[in-house]
Amino acid sequence: MSRPLKEIDGKGYWSATVRLTITLLVIWFAVSFGAGILFRDFLDQFSIGGAPLGFWFAQNGSIYVFVALIFYYCVAMNRLERKFGVEG
Repeated sequence: MSRPLKEIDGKGYWSATVRLTITLLVIWFAVSFGAGILFRDFLDQFSIGGAPLGFWFAQNGSIYVFVALIFYYCVAMNRLERKFGVEG
């Protein structure tokens, strides 16, 4: 037996997907460009693992945040697909 088809809200799904993508890109930009370049001098007052915090964000932190955002994106998209009835 097949499952009954659920009506897909394409406009709502697309809107939610774009909103999620833009939000995650803004976070990534803020961490990589903001913490690693714009606020580097201020962040260098603090250290993590013996390295200035601004340098750490430029070299390691932005990569860690990027990988975390990828995992969050996968979870959030699965949630959106279930919510809007899209088969992934």
